[in-house]
Amino acid sequence: FGLFCMVTLDLIALLSNTGVMAAIVRAPHLKRFALVCHLCGVDLLCAILLMPLAIISSSPFFSTVVFTVLECQVYIFLNVFLICLTILTITAVSVERYFYIVHPMRYEAKMTINLAVGVMLLIWVKSALLALVSVFGWPAYGHQSSIAAAHCSLHASHSRLRGVFAVLFTVVCFLVPALVPTVPAWANTNLAKNRSDSINSQTTMIAASRLLPQRLSPERAFSGAKAALTLVFIVGQFLLCWLPFFVFHLYMSLTGSLQSPGDLEEAVTWLAYSSFAVNPFFYGLLNRQIREQLVKFRRCCSEQALEVGACSHEGSLQENFLQFLQRGSKPTDAPPGAIEPRNT
Repeated sequence: FGLFCMVTLDLIALLSNTGVMAAIVRAPHLKRFALVCHLCGVDLLCAILLMPLAIISSSPFFSTVVFTVLECQVYIFLNVFLICLTILTITAVSVERYFYIVHPMRYEAKMTINLAVGVMLLIWVKSALLALVSVFGWPAYGHQSSIAAAHCSLHASHSRLRGVFAVLFTVVCFLVPALVPTVPAWANTNLAKNRSDSINSQTTMIAASRLLPQRLSPERAFSGAKAALTLVFIVGQFLLCWLPFFVFHLYMSLTGSLQSPGDLEEAVTWLAYSSFAVNPFFYGLLNRQIREQLVKFRRCCSEQALEVGACSHEGSLQENFLQFLQRGSKPTDAPPGAIEPRNT
């Protein structure tokens, strides 16, 4: 059952990220979602490179698989690099949405494709520098030449630097990114609520001047609930996926323990990896424009499939009809010396 859940989660990450990326790339008017497209691209890389390796190291069906030291280092490098990429991209998307809502005019003037590409390059450089720490000086496995796939983990190292790295990894990839989305989300919530209250107060004054009954309190309550729900979605999803992962590895690294409960490590790892499948829904499909473009893309693909099927069916009918005409138009010549039958 565990292997089925892991493979299903990997397939969901592959399909959802590919769909959102295709919808954004095909629509020129969605260019302002370049960072969301980058997030889906990074999550797609995680689904292709990282999650299959995690299935091998987590599932009991692959308990006999053994990694060399180099293979284990590559796995840990990809783990640190891709996790840092996706979390820093989430941070960039949150900051971008903050400026889009709070300063829309300034956002339209300054948020260009070149700036988005510059932000992406900065994220890649920062993630690569942090991941290179896992190659030079950490982790260290002593005189071992091979490691069981289940023991190839972020905290499983004989190096004294693993505690320092765990603190650095937690601060850079969790604490700071957890605080950065919270401030824009809270600001967006207050701004949306203030705008709604302003509009409601103006409408209330107009209604009072016309001696109309006041019916706006349910709308005001709905606006506040919607803003609070947005805050819960953005921050809650991030904390739910990544807090257990970083707490677990930080604790294991600081206590110096090399043996960890396998079930607990597997649970926190795949809870964190579920973010790769959930991000397209939270940052892509919840947006109305991306949903509409995705519906158009699916409709276009289905229409093209129907047209291809109709054309192939029509072509087969024409070929059958032509073959029938050719068979009917062939002369039935009698062989030489044959006697034609006479009608009596």
